[in-house]
Amino acid sequence: MWGETAAVRYTHHDGKDAGNIVLYALSTCIWCKKTKELLNRLRVSYDYIDVDLATREEKHEVRLEMKKWAGKITYPFIIVNNTRCITGFEEEQIREIAVNGGKRQ
Repeated sequence: MWGETAAVRYTHHDGKDAGNIVLYALSTCIWCKKTKELLNRLRVSYDYIDVDLATREEKHEVRLEMKKWAGKITYPFIIVNNTRCITGFEEEQIREIAVNGGKRQ
């Protein structure tokens, strides 16, 4: 799976293939919960990690990845097909992933 290193364990949510979707979230964040709920309603497959529940090593790896993509750490944070990222709860962009398989139209 994309983004998986020896230090990071992702949880997989089954669904239709809409590209490679990786979600970095916080278990206590309402916007992260809304993002998961939306992805679940759209029935897409994705991998995620609740960073606040992760090990120290996992947190370090995830933060490095987030900074590489966006220069900042913010939640929710989605990486799509290893080509783009979505920061925050951006419902239209998330819906676009489900419809277009992660490809921009």
